[in-house]
Amino acid sequence: MSRPAPAHRGLLVLAYHAISSDWDDPLSLAPETFRSQLESLAASGYRGVTFSEAATSAATEKRVAVTFDDAFASAAVHAPPVLDELGWPATVFAPTVPVETQEPMRWLGSAADDRVRVAMTWGDLNQLADNGWEIGSHTRTHRRLSELRDDELGDELGRSREEIEAHVGRCSSISYPWGEVSRRVVDAARADGYETGSGLGGRFRFGDPMAVPRVALARGDGALGWRLKTSPLTWNLRSSAVWVVFEGVRGLARR
Repeated sequence: MSRPAPAHRGLLVLAYHAISSDWDDPLSLAPETFRSQLESLAASGYRGVTFSEAATSAATEKRVAVTFDDAFASAAVHAPPVLDELGWPATVFAPTVPVETQEPMRWLGSAADDRVRVAMTWGDLNQLADNGWEIGSHTRTHRRLSELRDDELGDELGRSREEIEAHVGRCSSISYPWGEVSRRVVDAARADGYETGSGLGGRFRFGDPMAVPRVALARGDGALGWRLKTSPLTWNLRSSAVWVVFEGVRGLARR
């Protein structure tokens, strides 16, 4: 009898941020680039799913979960038309304080780009949820969770989920700020009632729905970067112990 295929085979989990032609920043992709990337996946046979479906399903056909960290307002403008044409849902991870106050997300850099650092509104998130999107938490204030006291950690995790549930509906997923996956934070999020979670970077480990790997897409990737980041060979490499050595060497080179 043949062994079953790994649950992650054929799965891509992609992390975007802003979708804008006006913001020349690594976090911001041009709308035409975003469209081209998703259309290329659809042409290759991928089917769009929510993050939680990707995190919990054992299906092995080609699936892609399109996610957005920080809930940039520009993503609510430019992403839905593309996804609607494809018939795909997506997932947005919202930091609830910027959503509530509409103050620019200053943790991302200088005040020079305040105009494009604004988050979606609760109305935006409700409309996306009505269209089949999943709305997850990106905590309240985007602090580095591993550095917080237990009470502060509980506040960032618990209150953000409660606020999303009060304004939008069910919230069972979380994206850990700064892409950091800490066992203490993962355990705290699970204890707080989250069912799925994700960070960025590091070695890809599959099997824990609270620590699902994602690939971050950046403005400077280009066609080659896109192909490499979405290649099954790259995902297999990042699932191996070899990646730990590679990241260690790369970290030394940056110093």
